Amino acid sequence: MKTRFKIFTSILPLLACFAFLPQMRAGLPPQIPGNPDGCYPAFNTAEGCNALFQVTGGIGDTAVGWFSNFLAGDASFNTSVGAGSLALDSGLGAGQNTAIGTAAMILNLSGSSNVAVGSNALVNGLNVSFNNGVGSFVLYNNDILGNGVAEFNNAFGDHALFSNIDGAGNSAFGDDALRFSVFTSDNTAIGNNALRFNDFNATGNAIHNTAVGSFALESNEEARNNTAVGSEALEFNDFFANGFASNNTAVGWEAMESNVDGAANTAVGSFALQNNDGSALGLANGNTAVGFTALVSNTDGDSNSAVGSGALASNTTGISNNAVGRQALIANSAGSFNQALGVLALANNEGTANVAIGDDAMINATGASLNTVMGFVAGTSIAVGAFNTYIGAGVGGPGDENSTIRIGSNLSGLAGASACFIGGIRNQVTGVAANSLPVRIDLTTGKLGTTASSARFKQDIQSMGKTSEVIFSLRPVTFHYKYDTKTPEWGLIAEEVAKVSPDLAVMQEGKPYAVRWEEINAMLLNEFLKEHKKVEEQQATISELKNEVQTVVAQLKEQAAQIQKVSAQLEVSKPAPQVVAHKP
Repeated sequence: MKTRFKIFTSILPLLACFAFLPQMRAGLPPQIPGNPDGCYPAFNTAEGCNALFQVTGGIGDTAVGWFSNFLAGDASFNTSVGAGSLALDSGLGAGQNTAIGTAAMILNLSGSSNVAVGSNALVNGLNVSFNNGVGSFVLYNNDILGNGVAEFNNAFGDHALFSNIDGAGNSAFGDDALRFSVFTSDNTAIGNNALRFNDFNATGNAIHNTAVGSFALESNEEARNNTAVGSEALEFNDFFANGFASNNTAVGWEAMESNVDGAANTAVGSFALQNNDGSALGLANGNTAVGFTALVSNTDGDSNSAVGSGALASNTTGISNNAVGRQALIANSAGSFNQALGVLALANNEGTANVAIGDDAMINATGASLNTVMGFVAGTSIAVGAFNTYIGAGVGGPGDENSTIRIGSNLSGLAGASACFIGGIRNQVTGVAANSLPVRIDLTTGKLGTTASSARFKQDIQSMGKTSEVIFSLRPVTFHYKYDTKTPEWGLIAEEVAKVSPDLAVMQEGKPYAVRWEEINAMLLNEFLKEHKKVEEQQATISELKNEVQTVVAQLKEQAAQIQKVSAQLEVSKPAPQVVAHKP
């Protein structure tokens, strides 16, 4: 009250001096006879000491109060109620003003179409128009320099837009709203202390800000293009007045409350990004938080997106994380490049570069990194593993598993997938056959892989011997599969193989499921080699016998030749036959 009294008493003596000026002694014309007190010609109404004292050509003016509209002159259609209100309003075009309150618009000279309601409202507005002020000391310094540019301002509340001099197009609703704004324009403040310190240094930089809510954007001084909706939203924005904290949007109670220098952030929800840039280092930029307490603890994290209540709530320095879902990535503090989609997805993880899609996906992971998981409660077994890829509801493995791909449900007690189709395989050439291997499945773990034959993976190596002879007890059969009764098949029955040799049968849940064909092939090779060795031995024996026979034949031939020779000699040595004449 003392301050207001000093301001008022410093102005009114000036008005008192006007009463003694010779040119002003003419005063108002006589009242119209037969009418109530205060009725004057030209539709003017005056009530109070020296009210409308110096009206000349003005019409339709109403002045109520001591020295109200004192120097009306040619000003018309003004309404002033209160001591000293519109006292000096007399310039060319100074009309259509409404001033209600002690000293309201007291120094207005030629401004028009202004509304001032409240003690000392629009006191220093000299030549401006189209301003509206409701409340004590609203727009008090508006146009104090007389430049005539501080127009189209709206102020409602005690001291609202109090310091404005040349700013235009501002709207302040609430006590102390935009109180210290001097030269900035196009700002909107709704709520007590909203944008209170905007343009505190009178540089005119803090423009295009919007604050709705008590203390919203209260500390902003130089930053521009910010929007704050909610009590204490962006309260400490641009606290150090360097203008870095621009282009932020905060909607919700205390949303981005502690942001100092962070820029281009968006927070929607109570406490969303509340502590953003809490370190005041200006590192926390480009974050988006939608939901109650989303990214509430973020201090220096950059380029994070959190959508959902509590999403990324513990993040402090992690960057480039995306969390969509209630409490997704809620425990993450310094982990970066994580992607979580689903309620509680990656809720406890502090690792880096994980992708989790699905409610509760990777919920138990703590220090896991570089994993990709898709599916409801998928990857819940992962704790610290890395480079894993899980696809399917409930897919999981050991907690410290690394570099593993799992596709399809394999939770204990649940049936596995009935079929698996992978495109891009049929009719595709894999390359050089020498570099290709068949893929095998571990029926216990579901793990895919190949069988290695290198000695570096084996021990207890010895010849197979007679162990392969078990295959002679196997019964080859023909059959049809139950799902395909038209195509004939050839093979073995796993149950029969298990009876002959359990080691050759593949078991699933304690029952024979398949046959270890590669092992049987190795046994067949062993038996073949054994038979081949026998054949080789027999061939050697036969060759030896052939040689012996050939020797015997040669000897026989030699003997025959000798016999032939002896026979020939005997023929030569025989005496010639003699003929005996027979006489009758």
